[in-house]
Amino acid sequence: MDAQTLVDERGELWLALAPMWLEREPRESDYARMVEVIERDGIALKDLEWVFRLELAPVLSRQQMSVAGEWRKFDDYQLMRRLVAHNLRLTGWRRKFWALFSGLTTMMVRHRYNALVEHLVVIRGEAR
Repeated sequence: MDAQTLVDERGELWLALAPMWLEREPRESDYARMVEVIERDGIALKDLEWVFRLELAPVLSRQQMSVAGEWRKFDDYQLMRRLVAHNLRLTGWRRKFWALFSGLTTMMVRHRYNALVEHLVVIRGEAR
């Protein structure tokens, strides 16, 4: 898959989910945006979990651990560059490596992801 295809297929979803890694708790408007994008794309909860763990967490957890003020000057273009570069390399042993260590990269925002899933379950009327 080439970079443009990745941006076309995942870019909006990645940008919508990125606020989970901010130093502040996501607002209801952030969750509403996430749910809107997920529902429009028809992403299953199982697939969303893997996007969260493998595509986003390895890149955004590094950003979260950096100097606190860096998010203010962090633009969407730079974020997309990092996400695309990571995801283009995400094959073979790298995919297995990040799957193995995804618990570490997601532990600081797992409660936010769980809140997002609860929003989705309510919207979809599913039993969890």
